[in-house]
Amino acid sequence: MYRVALTLCLVVTPLAGSAFALVGGAQPADPDIARHLVLLVGSRGNSCSGVAIARDLVLTAAHCVPPGADYRLVIFDAAHQPQLKDVAIVARHPQFDLATLFAHRATADIALVKLAAALPPGFAAAPLARSDRAVAVGDEFIVAGYGVTVRDDGRTGGTARAATLAATGQPGTLQLRLFDPATKGQSPGLGACTADSGGPAFETDQHHAVIGVVSWTTGPQLTEGCGGLTGITPLARYRAWIVETASKIGSSLPPPPSGGR
Repeated sequence: MYRVALTLCLVVTPLAGSAFALVGGAQPADPDIARHLVLLVGSRGNSCSGVAIARDLVLTAAHCVPPGADYRLVIFDAAHQPQLKDVAIVARHPQFDLATLFAHRATADIALVKLAAALPPGFAAAPLARSDRAVAVGDEFIVAGYGVTVRDDGRTGGTARAATLAATGQPGTLQLRLFDPATKGQSPGLGACTADSGGPAFETDQHHAVIGVVSWTTGPQLTEGCGGLTGITPLARYRAWIVETASKIGSSLPPPPSGGR
């Protein structure tokens, strides 16, 4: 069964037997990855991950920012204390359909969050992958987010974490399925989980271009939970909308790694 990888509040129920099976249970993200990551919280108690693609613009999953709530960005200072930053605009892809997502079908699970002020200097904008980037079985990507780390108190801990996962199934422009190469989704392995929704899947080269965002997870052998498959909504079909919307709301995106959009 698929699971949408967001959480209510910042408190979750620990998942028995999976303390080392999640992106949230993986190693802290390398600084070159962590500087692109953000944590989003909503007034209805949900929290998700996102990736900065401009100094004042965050890319996340549309299911993370449903209408009818207010959203803030959580920034952790040098003492790891959280600070809330205001959001000015939330733009969801017009083709996103939540019912389709919950029916386990691909949808435009993409949203942009315009900030009221630029991110602090410690953050950096990640480039978008080229739209003609084809994915083959076995290709590896770095999935990162602020997902749950199983602790005695069940809290996420506010630490950005990352894991390298590989493409499986039939990769396409509608959906990518990733798994831990060591377990291949058959036994508990690394993967996205609670509060990793909206987190990025990066290319593994030095540019760390964003190829998609986390939309759902499964447990091993397609069971409910995490540590099996990590479902990614690729940006290829939606890249033009992202670029156009960013321009309309006044955000400047970095150039793609190899030039040309």
